Amino acid sequence: MSCVRRLRKRTKSQELVYQEQCKIVAYENGKRIGLEGDPDLQFLLKGGDLLKVKSRSWRKTRFFRLNDDCKTMWQQTSKTFKSDSGFSLEDIDSVRYGRQTEGLRKYTDLSVEDRCFSIIFKSRRKNVDLIASSKEEAKRWVRGLEKVITGMHNLNRQQNTEHWIYNCMRKADKNADNKMSLKELKHFLRQINIEVDDSYAEMLFKKCDRSQSGTLEGSEIKHFYDLLTYREEIDVIYAKYASTNGQMSSGDLLDFLQYEQREPVSSEYVQKLIEKYEVDEIAKQNKCMSKDGFLMYMNHEEGSIFNPAHKGIYQDMRQPLNHYFISSSHNTYLMEDQLKGPSSTEAYIKALMKSCRCVELDCWDGANGEPVIYHGHTLTSKVLFKDVIEAIKEYAFKVSEYPVILSLENHCSVEQQKIMAHHLTSILGSALLTQPLGYQMPTTFPGPEVRLMVIKGDSRISDADSVSEEDEAAELKEAEQKPKEKSSNKIKLAKELSDMVIYCKSVHFSTFEHSRDNHNFYEMASFKESKAMNLAENSATAFIHHNMDKLSRIYPAGSRTDSSNYNPVPLWNAGCQIVALNFQTPCKEMELNQGRFLPNGKCGYMLKPEFQRDPASQFDPKNLSVGPWLQKKTLHVMIISAQQLPKINKDKQKSIVDPLVRVEIYGVPADNASKQTHHIDNNGFNPTWNTDFQFTVHVPELALVRFVVEDYDAASHNDLVGLYTMPFTSMQNGYRHVPLLTKRGSLIPSAGLFVHIMALDGE
Repeated sequence: MSCVRRLRKRTKSQELVYQEQCKIVAYENGKRIGLEGDPDLQFLLKGGDLLKVKSRSWRKTRFFRLNDDCKTMWQQTSKTFKSDSGFSLEDIDSVRYGRQTEGLRKYTDLSVEDRCFSIIFKSRRKNVDLIASSKEEAKRWVRGLEKVITGMHNLNRQQNTEHWIYNCMRKADKNADNKMSLKELKHFLRQINIEVDDSYAEMLFKKCDRSQSGTLEGSEIKHFYDLLTYREEIDVIYAKYASTNGQMSSGDLLDFLQYEQREPVSSEYVQKLIEKYEVDEIAKQNKCMSKDGFLMYMNHEEGSIFNPAHKGIYQDMRQPLNHYFISSSHNTYLMEDQLKGPSSTEAYIKALMKSCRCVELDCWDGANGEPVIYHGHTLTSKVLFKDVIEAIKEYAFKVSEYPVILSLENHCSVEQQKIMAHHLTSILGSALLTQPLGYQMPTTFPGPEVRLMVIKGDSRISDADSVSEEDEAAELKEAEQKPKEKSSNKIKLAKELSDMVIYCKSVHFSTFEHSRDNHNFYEMASFKESKAMNLAENSATAFIHHNMDKLSRIYPAGSRTDSSNYNPVPLWNAGCQIVALNFQTPCKEMELNQGRFLPNGKCGYMLKPEFQRDPASQFDPKNLSVGPWLQKKTLHVMIISAQQLPKINKDKQKSIVDPLVRVEIYGVPADNASKQTHHIDNNGFNPTWNTDFQFTVHVPELALVRFVVEDYDAASHNDLVGLYTMPFTSMQNGYRHVPLLTKRGSLIPSAGLFVHIMALDGE
């Protein structure tokens, strides 16, 4: 059967849907473009046959195409077409051209390199590896998908809301007649996550059914949409400042920004906002902002809770490396648990694409003279060291230009260490740091502005034998009892490999005094979480001073076989730079990590506060005496409303969210707090709380603010709806929208909170 014959002809209503969806925008050569009539979009909508690859023996031709909504893909799953399946473009993390996954490299030959591409998902869903009939076709699939995905991401919250509601209306229109009956209206309301009683639904329907035809169509549907999306809270704010013929003049908008949003802006800035967001040309000519323009402004980054000035690199990146918090991963190669799960290059790619700047490689002797990476003495699978280094080279600097630290756990024989050294130099080339920077022996770390890969591991710098971290962990109890005795469990080092260790030589830690008197700045210790937590709890000031001169790496306890994580905040409070977490596990601890590294261009480096870098500082997170760290703030948070919260149980059409919002503060012990609203019954579309909270924050430079939306359940634990975490110092005052993320960190396009924030000095 030909591809053409497989296509279903679009009905009139489907054609209207298609035209509406084609309004999504993309960017080409830096210019904003619409996709309507785009040949690559037409190619995706038509679809075609692709060879799906799962193994050497499993290769089957499947038909793929973009659905009419331009947001989901359809794929054939059987020759008889009795079943089909698909996936949302929102679930796609990336589309890779070529043999860029383990599956394609393992199960295909180099000869088909230019015909291959892969679809990578944000969740643990397996990659879809595909082979097109030609190089041109493969590139067209990749180019088309990237255009549509980019276009979706470039929609603002208001546009996302409109597209989402439009799709729900289309689904509710069961007979595709472009009309909406009362029954279909009730179905639509459940689709958008709102439950109303029959009398309210009937009242809303009659109000919009001006023709009294028993159905809504044309302008009546538009009227219904306007009633549904009406934002009373926005109207109240707008009316307060719109004193010029019912609109906001540039002066009115300036007053709003200066007094309500606490932004020290100029008249020129206000005019730029009007030019950028005003949708009415007459209002724009009169230098005014209409209500629609105001809503557009509020839904863009200027109206976000996150300070747009912190979106790019804004910190000094010339400080020594140890003056930064560094986003770091533990046992990076693992996709799941620590005992029997798969090891994969994909895990490194995902971590690096999340701006991780320190990855771990547990290296062991492998077959055929090739070193492998896996969790030693477990049933986890093995991946070639060479393949991992190739993946790191490809993805190290895609989202961040700043250094990547390769933390080597070396368990290899001397012979295979030489192979490791060969792979590092031949694959990484000039990107690998192999000698100190500058023209003389360094006395401190370089800054992170250099685009290099740095090896952390054992070295011959001061002695021929060294202790690996895993051996050290196994002997931790003995080492604590006899801190001055050297472990007898040593490994022989190949000079070729050990000579690559320049700034990050692994050493054993005994006491802060011993480290200060006997270790150079480039000698760093790794601490198991229990040891590090104990030091942070009982010797925080000494730990902070230790970290002013040296790097410290913290790693999870071996008992965390499920790849769970520890709380990184107390370690950041103690100035620890490399707080390594299991990146593969979606959890609160990883959310805090991603929130910590959200600003500064998401580059994986955040400059520590001055009081954690100044040798004269006596900062103690537990005992807050007077000092530069004490910048007490009173934080007022009003949770006003939420918009378009996603349904949790999508399999049950009548399942409606009962949302509540919790605001949490993480920082020094005195600042840790949590407060929550009441829950709203049966309304995930536009719930309103207007609930005020007040927090006292003593050390704002170390504080994180976390917003959590949950679906209340009286009988069991609440389900997560969405969340957002950010540093206190990156938060904007005033009326702000808070974006919401999934537990894996993906943006929920149309969902958000509307809040009012005011951080005041002192009491």
